[in-house]
Amino acid sequence: MTYRKLGSTGYNVPEISLGTWQVGGGWGKSFDDAVADRIINEAIDQGITFIDTADVYDDGRSEAAVARVVKQRSEDVKIATKCGRRLSPHVSESYTPESLRGFVEDSLRNMKLETLDLIQLHCPPTEVYYRPEIFELFDDLKTEGKIQNLGVSVEKVEEALKAIEYPNVHTVQIIFNMFRQRPAERFFQAARERDIGIIVRVPLASGLLSGKYTKATTFEADDHRTFNREGAAFDRGETFSGVDYDLGLEAVEALKAALPGRRDPAAAALRWILMFEAVSCIIPGASRPEQVQRNVRAGQEPPFSEEELDAVRRVYEEFIKPSVHHRW
Repeated sequence: MTYRKLGSTGYNVPEISLGTWQVGGGWGKSFDDAVADRIINEAIDQGITFIDTADVYDDGRSEAAVARVVKQRSEDVKIATKCGRRLSPHVSESYTPESLRGFVEDSLRNMKLETLDLIQLHCPPTEVYYRPEIFELFDDLKTEGKIQNLGVSVEKVEEALKAIEYPNVHTVQIIFNMFRQRPAERFFQAARERDIGIIVRVPLASGLLSGKYTKATTFEADDHRTFNREGAAFDRGETFSGVDYDLGLEAVEALKAALPGRRDPAAAALRWILMFEAVSCIIPGASRPEQVQRNVRAGQEPPFSEEELDAVRRVYEEFIKPSVHHRW
């Protein structure tokens, strides 16, 4: 496992870490603690010492599972969680220092911790990034010892750029993959100048970049890949990175043809992200231990050649950029 610096947090994290949106549940399946334990233990066995979760994942069960397993291990595993998505309605006016303080304290109780390694605002509305009192709260929480670091999870590049104007923001979690390339163009250099850790989520575009889906593929009714394709429940960009499903299938086939030496599309997609030095880590999810192993092996893939990078860029510009690039 190769480790990278997570901005100014002082943490060194594995370049391929673990996201837990679908650990033990979600994505059309009910939560299973035994499955969650196996996935998280496998991740730590593989050298993954940075795990991302959120209070809304399976109504706190993902948080609890991560903390339970980590406490049983001797390794120094850092846990990142998120807050804010429990607000209803999820609008700027619902974000108050009091409500966010309550969520932090709920996470501490849920995970039976005294302090959070990293707390992240969970994709708040754009207006929240223009409210200094929200960010000032986390200085108070750090003084009180309840958190160690603050980060944000964003939908848009512009939100990321605004967030890092606050000196107490140390990390930004953002969607970046072969189908969502704008962060490298607009955000990465600014993040490096401010020593911001970049956590990449949705690296496989909700599995689309795995190369395993076809027009005949179906998803469960309660899987966001069914109900959120048009953004009915949350930001459309979280599902297939905002790419039209049929168009994405065409682009994946074009990528396969353009990268004949890359036999595993998922591994290629993860390795491509690691070509960007500004990236601190990727947090692909896993619904079974074998997927954790596959994700880790992607880091051992050979680097992309300039010709391969150009090929990915051409596919993006032809198939994806016209409908996606300007939106996020």
